[in-house]
Amino acid sequence: MWQSSPPGSIYDYIRVASFSIGPDGLVEQWSRRAAGLFGMESGEVVGRDPVEAFMPSELRPRAHRRIGEILDGKEWTGLVPFRLPGENGVRGLAEIYVMPSETGTGERAALCIVVDVRALRRIETDLAASQAIFGQSPFGFVLFGTDFSVVSANERFATVFGGDVDDHRGRTVDDYLGRSEADRLLATLKRVLATGDAVTDLQLVGTVPGSADRRHWSVNLYRVHSGSGRPVGIAGLATDVTQRHIAAREAASARRNLALLNEASARIGNSLDLEATARELLDVAVPGFCDLASVDLYETLLTGDEASPGSWGSRHQESGSGSAELRRVAHASAVPDVLPGILTGKVPGPPPGSVPGPGYAAEVPGAYGTPGAYRLQGAEDTGPPPLGAVHRYPFRSPCAGALRTARVMDVPVDGTGFVHSTLAVPMVAHDSVVGLVQFSRTKGSEPFGERDRALATELAARAAVCIDNARLYRREHERALILQRSLLPPGDPEAAGLDIACRYLPGNTATEVGGDWFDVIELPGHRTALVVGDVMGRGLRAAVAMGELRTAVRTLALLDLEPAEVLSALDEVARGLGAPGGGDRSGGRWPARTARTSHEADLSEVYLATCVYAVYDPVTRRCTFANAGHLPPVVVEPGEPALLLDVPPGMPLGVGGEPFEEVEVELKEGTLLALYTDGLVESRHHPLDEGLEALRDSLAGPARPLEDVCDHVLSTLDTRHGEDDIALLTARIQGLPAEAVGDWLLPRELRSVARARELARDRLLAWDLGGLVDTTELLVSELVTNALRYGEGEIRLRLLRDRTLVCEVWDAGLVQPRRRRARDTDEGGRGLQLVGLLSAAWGSRRTPRGKTVWFELALPDGAASPELSVDQLLSMY
Repeated sequence: MWQSSPPGSIYDYIRVASFSIGPDGLVEQWSRRAAGLFGMESGEVVGRDPVEAFMPSELRPRAHRRIGEILDGKEWTGLVPFRLPGENGVRGLAEIYVMPSETGTGERAALCIVVDVRALRRIETDLAASQAIFGQSPFGFVLFGTDFSVVSANERFATVFGGDVDDHRGRTVDDYLGRSEADRLLATLKRVLATGDAVTDLQLVGTVPGSADRRHWSVNLYRVHSGSGRPVGIAGLATDVTQRHIAAREAASARRNLALLNEASARIGNSLDLEATARELLDVAVPGFCDLASVDLYETLLTGDEASPGSWGSRHQESGSGSAELRRVAHASAVPDVLPGILTGKVPGPPPGSVPGPGYAAEVPGAYGTPGAYRLQGAEDTGPPPLGAVHRYPFRSPCAGALRTARVMDVPVDGTGFVHSTLAVPMVAHDSVVGLVQFSRTKGSEPFGERDRALATELAARAAVCIDNARLYRREHERALILQRSLLPPGDPEAAGLDIACRYLPGNTATEVGGDWFDVIELPGHRTALVVGDVMGRGLRAAVAMGELRTAVRTLALLDLEPAEVLSALDEVARGLGAPGGGDRSGGRWPARTARTSHEADLSEVYLATCVYAVYDPVTRRCTFANAGHLPPVVVEPGEPALLLDVPPGMPLGVGGEPFEEVEVELKEGTLLALYTDGLVESRHHPLDEGLEALRDSLAGPARPLEDVCDHVLSTLDTRHGEDDIALLTARIQGLPAEAVGDWLLPRELRSVARARELARDRLLAWDLGGLVDTTELLVSELVTNALRYGEGEIRLRLLRDRTLVCEVWDAGLVQPRRRRARDTDEGGRGLQLVGLLSAAWGSRRTPRGKTVWFELALPDGAASPELSVDQLLSMY
């Protein structure tokens, strides 16, 4: 067929030229291809001897003979070296085909066809290389024609898709791929043929003959041209990347799992609440890992049962009656309008013909889309337990098996529900099962694999550890709260002549206990001891040390010692607590000091403390202070600015070696007294002086209720709560009125006993306490008689009426009264026994000039006073 386009034959690739030789042996005609091959135009060659023009000198004689033979009518074919005129050396090698011819006059001539041997060799090499690449390639190689049918394919392609190489000629993409993939490949082939733009890494999915496995191929496509540049087809190189795809998918799955675990580490366990931790687990798992999930925890775990974790539910599980009681604490669903936590399997029933016994579940119709839900026989609920419900799993169920064996169990499904894969995963912490989490995937999601089982186990384990930690925290937290309540004064402390308000804020919010403390201690004579202390250090150990010191303070206070003596004795106690095993407290020195371990040194530091101890007498409105390294009290008199009392600070408790000093201050009626710890005024963000000045400013101003004063102080100061404990004790002075006090001096003579009875009777009648007259007269008579018999100097009688009636008898003697049991023949010695039986409390204390013996009677409340029993009366004899 004639056409104007280049033919695209072999001549497009090899260099072929022609010229003719006339009867005279000279070049007669010179083609354009010859000009291109030899690099000379026709004007330079026509009329010249070709041998002289192109042949090397040493080959010319032989060439002239050959030309003569050709002109004599002999054909010849051979390889001839040639050179360009004017250049030395051989430039090429030509294959020449010489054909004898005749001119129009009958003369002999010749037609020469010349082929560049270098081009032929290059074509030969290229063909060999192409054949090697095409035929020996380990990749599938296919050539599509311009009609998009297969023109050629290599052996590898035929191996994959079956048959011989020739069998694939003429096939189309529909013979290899499904409809959607074939359409996509065909569209790509058309685009490559039209634009010439190559396509790399085209991902195709299909199957091969004889296998149902899905294969993945990566295909590179490019347009193929003829030597003249005309498109002749599309070449495709296909690589099977199924394994790479599987590896990439596994890597992506591993990355997702790792990201999920990282998210779990960040989001699970942020709170120390059991239910909140379970919800955090499901927030991570749904929908990132599964579509439905639920968490059940043992009921004993939630109720705070102190049984060992390993025994939770074991009795029920081993008895065959099902699992122990569990509570549904959390559930989550990524599927709208679907209740999560659905169990999709069935419990094996009893043998045919037998009566179901305990532990078997009745098979019920599919609830919430499930083929069967678990429930114990006789249970009314056929669906999963609602949130907060307490339930049990039948003994033979996969869930009970997972709890019993601490291994992941697959919950079987029958394929009729929308859930097609469920895992029952025990929550194991420290080798103990604390609960069960169920993960479910609905149809459309991949079923759980081994990698998913491992991830589910890890997620459940992490949540279980957090839940167990929350359980331990709750237990320790409850114990810490009990300790805190036992160490601090219960309720609002009350004291004679004082209005009291207090605040305590622990710095350790995890345990809510710390090393700061305050106390209000009632002393004889309606006096009150006010104590504020601070153990150096934090946490539960500091709180325990604080409790020991507080107990010691109370014990020492009840001995009615002077404030400085109390701190001196407390210092000895603190040094003894700091020593391992009680230590040697003599002189505060350690035996074998260099042998102490760092742990022992830490113990000694824990028991260093500061303390301020004050004793207030409501009769005189005088307060005596002693300080052991603590911040000074603040006093605010009515209408005056707040002042820091100048109390010598002394050394902290536990240091030893220095005596403590006392300061006695008379306080006006309505004066505000504040004792506090350094957490209220000291912070790393501002100097201590600024904190003290801020405290003084917050306490100053018009009088207001003490509760409001405490709230105002805590809300005004920049306490930076959380850095340290805060204790604040405020008291407003309200001295006993003069009419509530009876005070008399009695001479040292026998008639003073009768005078004392008379004075006591008159004052009680004036106070309208006639019901206490007889008892008071009797007990006053006993104390005054003892003062005359065993004491020295003048006798002082004082009656105080406040919440109770207190009677005090003072003398200058130093011998303390001692209660003893009188013998049957003794005529006396029973006075103190009588005082102990008839009074609410009694005792004695030292004074700067002697001693005081006192007793206390409860004020009548309208009920008749109880009479002494026979045993009580006989105990005096």
